Amino acid sequence: MVNTQIKPFNATAFKQGEFVEISEKDVLGKWAVFFFYPADFTFVCPTELGDVADKYEELQKLGVEVFSVSTDTHFTHKAWHDSSETIGKINYYMVGDQTGNVTNNFGVMREGQGLADRATFLIDPEGTIQAVEITAEGIGRDADDLLRKIKAAQYVAAHPGEVCPAKWKEGEATLAPSLDLVGKI
Repeated sequence: MVNTQIKPFNATAFKQGEFVEISEKDVLGKWAVFFFYPADFTFVCPTELGDVADKYEELQKLGVEVFSVSTDTHFTHKAWHDSSETIGKINYYMVGDQTGNVTNNFGVMREGQGLADRATFLIDPEGTIQAVEITAEGIGRDADDLLRKIKAAQYVAAHPGEVCPAKWKEGEATLAPSLDLVGKI
């Protein structure tokens, strides 16, 4: 899926006390993260969503919008937001995908279960998927690593001809692939 375009979609999301209609058009022109998770009122999911909520201000400063997505309804998202201290701190979009349209568009619907896989997609301002992470049910994701990947993707987009090596952090040296580097790394 990397280097492919996101597909058209329409959905209702809960964001900062309101229900809002969103589509792929709301993603274009900015960096975006689609953060799929299996279900509201569960166990690993709130720890991940809370972790991203703690980094949301920093993500916004990087020009990144976050869309968390599960196959629960937007009404269920509101109820969870209102009843959980961890989820209550979320200010990003909580997308209700009860039809499975968005989840299927990204290819992360668990067949026969109606639940999304634990998956993250980083999308550039042109709507192109730049990074994908999918983990097993019991493996939670790390917002700090997501931030690192976003910064690397933004750096590479702004500096054609350069690449970010493993464990690259903002401000560290990058590489310029060339014949001179072959066999010397």
